[in-house]
Formats: sequence, C-alpha cells, structure tokens
Amino acid sequence: MSLLNAQEKKYQLRREIDLQADYYSIGKEYMVKSIETDDEELDAFLFSLGCYSGEPITVNSHLKGGCVVTIKNGRYTLDKNLASAILV
Repeated sequence: MSLLNAQEKKYQLRREIDLQADYYSIGKEYMVKSIETDDEELDAFLFSLGCYSGEPITVNSHLKGGCVVTIKNGRYTLDKNLASAILV
C-alpha cells in the first residue's frame, strides 16, 4: 500500500470517528477516547472544559460550522476544528 493510500485510509477512519461527524445521535452520551491535536493550547483548552479521555460528552445539536455539546455540566459550541480533535 502506498503512503498516499495509507494516509487517505487514516483520514477516512478518523473522519468516521471524530465528534464532528453528523451521524452521532443528538442527545446520546459518548465517551471521549482521546484528543488528537498537535496544538498544546487547544489540548489545554479542552482539558480546562473537562474534555479528556474517559469523560462523557453529549452531542446536543449539529451546526453548519460545528456542533453543540455538553461536557460535565457545561454546554459548549465547538467549531469544526475543535470538534474534529475529539475522538469518541
């Protein structure tokens, strides 16, 4: 398998499991498996919200530019970049 094919498959798999995907049911609780980002500030921001591996997260709605989620007792609007860093 070429490197390009491997990268495409990795991207497709990641696209299937990131939080931004529209097929996640609204109102259903999911467990955060990991936070996938190279940006330390983004990682620290999500951690400050209580979003880290093993924590529950609920998708409240899907928006054109992201989604609304509940983490712990807070409700947050996440843009596509932020939501795609959260793997459930």
